Amino acid sequence: MTTGATPNLDDPATDPLEVAQAAADVIAERTGVPQHDIALVLGSGWKPAADALGQADAEVDHADVPGFAAAAVAGHSGTMRSIPLPNGRRVLVYGTRTHFYEGKGVRSVVHAVRTAAAAGCSTVVLTNGCGGLRPEWAPGTPVLIKDHINLTATSPIEGANFVDLTDLYSSRLRDLAREVDGDLDEGVYVQFPGPHYETPAEVQMAKVLGGDLVGMSTALEAIAARQSGLEVLGVSLVTNPAAGISETPLDHQEVIDAGAAAAQRCGELLARIVERI
Repeated sequence: MTTGATPNLDDPATDPLEVAQAAADVIAERTGVPQHDIALVLGSGWKPAADALGQADAEVDHADVPGFAAAAVAGHSGTMRSIPLPNGRRVLVYGTRTHFYEGKGVRSVVHAVRTAAAAGCSTVVLTNGCGGLRPEWAPGTPVLIKDHINLTATSPIEGANFVDLTDLYSSRLRDLAREVDGDLDEGVYVQFPGPHYETPAEVQMAKVLGGDLVGMSTALEAIAARQSGLEVLGVSLVTNPAAGISETPLDHQEVIDAGAAAAQRCGELLARIVERI
């Protein structure tokens, strides 16, 4: 594949792993870093928090990397950053993600995760902004994801490739996170297709199924990460009570505002966790 090309990931003739490798090659070339160790996907509300990880010494526009596109959602950044850690490891920070509701296909949704694996990462940290189903989780509360329910009716895995999702969200990494912040709670994340917010009845359904958090990302990426051999840590930022639990209409600006308000705590939390991975 030609470096810098814009492949059609939806084309059945396209090999998504080949595109991921081409993307990793461009990232290595543009950043001057031959291998990254940890990937961090920033969800809605998490953009200010990433600054606490340290100063990036290289940045690349998502749109300049094969298979990636500019940010399509307010509160996301269109830049990926390479950040050196004090322990000598490297973090590849994605400032945005492709959501399932954008209609670009599941391959595009999980492309960043597959690229992270091709770039040498052994761990991916998936963050998101979400609705909370527990009243004790006020807006601005970070919650570890212990499991998920995928309600998108699809999978990033193609063909007869059977992948075990037991302990998908690493118990080792969750324990490590609680060593950093003993107050961290955990819950089950439910991915809906979006882009509309869930109805109160759908939220109650999620609760009956065992869900604690509802949103429009993460689950598909986590599945692809497991298939790619990555260890996964998922962290949700509760930005609002979910529909029917919230007494006011849901608004995406509320998601952004909650992220800004919790930026310092979440940033410090992320930095301390990532430095220990």
